[in-house]
Amino acid sequence: MSNERILNTLRAPHISEKAARLAEHNQYVFVVAPEATKADVQAAVEKMFDVKVEQVNLVNAKGKTKSFRFRAGNRQGKRKAYVRLAEGQTIDVSAKA
Repeated sequence: MSNERILNTLRAPHISEKAARLAEHNQYVFVVAPEATKADVQAAVEKMFDVKVEQVNLVNAKGKTKSFRFRAGNRQGKRKAYVRLAEGQTIDVSAKA
């Protein structure tokens, strides 16, 4: 997998309270490209962080409907990847992001 494709697949780490709790159990959350597959995400994380990925789950989060000056509009949705690493391996997402 080329470096350009890796950078296009993994957009950013998703930082939240839930992601922090999951990091304690060896699971990390990333915002990924809308067309990314599980195999793409697994290959990108393994190559970028030099770790062994056990499992990848993808979630499409729909954008919220909001109104501005009496007009309804939608926020942009995002695709998140929940990545479980092999036992004993970690990622420092704040250093790479």
